[in-house]
Amino acid sequence: MNAGTIVVALGGNAVAPPGERPTIANQFRHTRASLVPIVDLARAGWHISLVHGNGPQVGDDLARNEIAADQVEPLPLGVLVAATAGWMGYMIQQSLQNALARAGVTRQVVTVISQTLCDANDANLRTPTKPIGHALDPVRVGRLQADRTTIPRAAAGRDSTVGDQPIYRTDLRVGE
Repeated sequence: MNAGTIVVALGGNAVAPPGERPTIANQFRHTRASLVPIVDLARAGWHISLVHGNGPQVGDDLARNEIAADQVEPLPLGVLVAATAGWMGYMIQQSLQNALARAGVTRQVVTVISQTLCDANDANLRTPTKPIGHALDPVRVGRLQADRTTIPRAAAGRDSTVGDQPIYRTDLRVGE
């Protein structure tokens, strides 16, 4: 039975909620819990495209960059975004495969990492405002300011690292 196709979005904050230490064990636990209704959709015959956010995870990697900057070369934001997309895809794929198997639902699960083409003239690329990661504690804010790092005030009124939020034009596909 084919009930149709559905796109389901899993936010990065659903996997690493504010106020909880974002350990990998906690993120796997939240991922598994979030997949319960996805298994129900698969059992009902839906084709599912599951997409995810990764703001808190990228923010944690930015913190790792900052902490280890005197030991290893920091990675640029775009690489961190791709890296978190990869390991989160792995986490979601493994968790979903296991949940489907336990439910007796035979499905292939794949992870696809893609790039998105943005308009180079998009003003959002010049003035980043989207919070990335968890709120910064006062000690970290002070350390960043001492290093002369600009800490823009996020729209939500909290100190946070920020990134751009461009308007996406299209996904780039294999071979493009």
